[in-house]
Amino acid sequence: MIKSKISKLLNIKYPILQGGMAWISDAQLAAAVSNAGGLGIIAAGNAPVDLVRAEIRKAKQLTDKPFGVNLMLLSPYAEEIAQLLIDEDVKVVVTGAGNPGKYLKEWKSKGIKVIPVVASSALAVRMERSGADAVIAEGMESGGHVGKITTMSLLPQVVDSVNIPVIGAGGIADGRGLAAAFLLGAEAVQIGTRFLVANECQVHDNYKARIIKARDTDTVITGRSTGHPVRIIKNKLAKEYIRLEKEKASVEEIEELGKGSLYNAAILGEMDRGSIMAGQCAGMIKKKQSSKEIIEEIYSEALELFKKFR
Repeated sequence: MIKSKISKLLNIKYPILQGGMAWISDAQLAAAVSNAGGLGIIAAGNAPVDLVRAEIRKAKQLTDKPFGVNLMLLSPYAEEIAQLLIDEDVKVVVTGAGNPGKYLKEWKSKGIKVIPVVASSALAVRMERSGADAVIAEGMESGGHVGKITTMSLLPQVVDSVNIPVIGAGGIADGRGLAAAFLLGAEAVQIGTRFLVANECQVHDNYKARIIKARDTDTVITGRSTGHPVRIIKNKLAKEYIRLEKEKASVEEIEELGKGSLYNAAILGEMDRGSIMAGQCAGMIKKKQSSKEIIEEIYSEALELFKKFR
């Protein structure tokens, strides 16, 4: 067994968290991951509180294992969802796109484990001082919104900066990634792109097929000029982003291009004009599997690798 402070902290069998992906990480996927021994996470995204409540309650019907909710702090419903997590007795909250400091005291008083996503060691230190239970150090290899530092460089520096457990994320899709993260000091990993092709993931089949088809060079970072860079798979939308940025288009024009684009890809299956968010590890993913198969395969691969170091 891989000894992990995160597994003990969150009461999970395997040190694997499923990433909170807007429009994708719903109750069905989260429950499947939790039932398989990892930590499933529902993505609140920009969804209204009633929808998030419904997903939380559905997850409770599908699993008796711990699961979490990813709260994007820039959401217009962040205040309401922060209270909802208390009302619905959610065990774990993962936060992104902001500082959860103003919610931490009340969350912690209710026994909620708080795990912010960080893209720098400085932010990790701030989160530890605020009372976070752990942090997710997410490198720029990840899909969706990204930082500026690679996972291999970011993770050990965050580990060296804080005393709380660190979860590695960004570009991790198999047992080699899990083993590498632990050797760099992580206590668990968060994986998003690999779970896009899980049988229980409700993302459109076109999206799944595009992940399986992807090569190592098929992702690109868009929107750097807006201050909110996003990694997506190359398509007509990505080319339009790049064109607008080269022409120094306004932030408003670039952001207008992206409105509804993730929904178009994830729900409607639009592969030309949709935002196909995926990490650089997409090229490593070649088949659909159940969440249980994904988790157990990653874990067993890592165990075999660790045997080589004994």
